[in-house]
Parts: sequence; structure tokens; C-alpha cells
Amino acid sequence: MIQITDLSFSFGKTRVLENLNLSVPDGCIMGLVGINGAGKSTLFRLLTSIYTAESGSISYDGIPPQDEHLRKRVYFLPDDPYFSLHTTMKSMLEIYKCMYDVDMEKYNRLKNEFGLDEKKPLRSFSKGMRRQAYIIIALAIRPQYLFLDEAFDGLDPLARHKVKKELAAMVDEDNATVIISSHALRELEDFCDKYTVIDNKTISSSGDIASRVERYCKFMLGFADGVDKEIFSDLPTVSISASGKFVSVVFEGDSAEIEQKLLALSPTIIEEMPINFEEVFINEVSKEAEK
Repeated sequence: MIQITDLSFSFGKTRVLENLNLSVPDGCIMGLVGINGAGKSTLFRLLTSIYTAESGSISYDGIPPQDEHLRKRVYFLPDDPYFSLHTTMKSMLEIYKCMYDVDMEKYNRLKNEFGLDEKKPLRSFSKGMRRQAYIIIALAIRPQYLFLDEAFDGLDPLARHKVKKELAAMVDEDNATVIISSHALRELEDFCDKYTVIDNKTISSSGDIASRVERYCKFMLGFADGVDKEIFSDLPTVSISASGKFVSVVFEGDSAEIEQKLLALSPTIIEEMPINFEEVFINEVSKEAEK
């Protein structure tokens, strides 16, 4: 288990993260979400001891991230890894073989499945092909703890499907822990077991994705004489979007109970609409910003 306790970090006088507390169980895939600049990449660098926290602690089953033996079990793939003009997939692999026990059978299988030429310079690859190369090496390392920053950026739908399949297999077979940051929140919803939201320098919420989404419901309503948003003031309203005689409202609470209260408002039309994790995230972050 990864345990983060009262973690804080600053760049000079600029506080980036403050009093983070989080537990990540073994054998899960967690989505790390937050707006640009929220501190997701900084957290990854703290987890891998690239940065050192000002205060608080990080441990892996009680072992600090600086531990020499632990480092062979941890791998971080940043969103834009550095490579020189002459770096190839093969030369990059040779570097990592000095630090990790690479599963060459897995590397060769994935390299062939994705159709990548390991001898060509990475600069000749498209953005998506470079991302595939990085992920193939990350998977071949078979780390116990894998951190992926914007994992799916640049990947086409088929490549994303393959990567998700390989990550899920790694978790099942090795009881590995994967934390993924991504702006593609809908992809995280159908792939990750858990989520963590970083907002306003700290963790604003975390837990099971399905359970979080189930806490909310959304209704589309129509009113013959238009709508005054104040009629929803006594309900657990999260967000309201009105257009003429129609209004879309997100509530936090049991949908059946809320529907009964909405019917008492005598709408001409009422229909429950699906809500996804992306909408939940946007509503929660917007709500915090208004405080």
C-alpha cells in the first residue's frame, strides 16, 4: 500500500501541494485528476523521490521512496520524456536494462504487436508512436508501482484499447498498482477502480469511481412558462443550466426521492439523464472555486 501523510511541497515561495493525505491499496488502477497546474506531475515526482517533500511522508508498505531496493519496483513515465536526436527505442531500452529487470519476451511481443521499429530514431516517430514506445518499455519493466502522466495522450483508439488491456493484465497477474493522470476523464471512468481529485493544492476527494457517480443524478425538465432557478433552492442542487423553457439540473442525492420532489414543481417534461465522471469532476471543481 502507498501511504501519503500530510505531504506538502513548494517551488520557492509558491506552494504547490499542501497537507495531502491518501492511501492507495495494492492491485488497483487509480485515476489522478485535476485541472492544469493542480500538482499531478509534482505528486508523481514526489512519489518517485525525484523531488523531496518539505513536510509529511510517503511510504510503500512502510518503506520510503528513497530506498534503493524499492526503486527497482517503481517506474514513472512523464508526459513528455526527454530523448536525444539519435535515441532509438532499442538504445532507450538498454539504458533501462541497467536499472530494471526487463521482461524481454514481453518487450518483443508488444513491440511486434504495435509494429514499431526499435532501430529507428524516436524523432522519426509520430507523437502517438513515441508514446507507444515509452509505454511498451514501461510494461516490459513490470514494475510493482507504475505512474503514468497523461498515459493516453496521442494514442489512437486501437492503441488505447491495447494499453488498457495490458495494464489490466499487469494488475491482475502481478498485483501491481497503477496511477494514471489524464484529461480524458471518460476513459478513466470505464477503466480505473478508484480516483483522486487534486484541487486547491490538496486532495479534495477520492474513492471508488462508480460509487462517486452514483451519488449524483441529472434531470432535464420543461416548464410551460419558463423556469425560475429559485424553485430548486430547497433541493440538493449542484449545477443548473437553463435554456428558455428547459433546464438541466444536477443534484446530489437519491434520484427517486429527488424525482418525487421535482414532480411537485409541476414540470411539463421531466426526464432523468445519464451522468458521467467527467461531469461530476467539473461540478465539484466549479463548486470549490465558488467558495
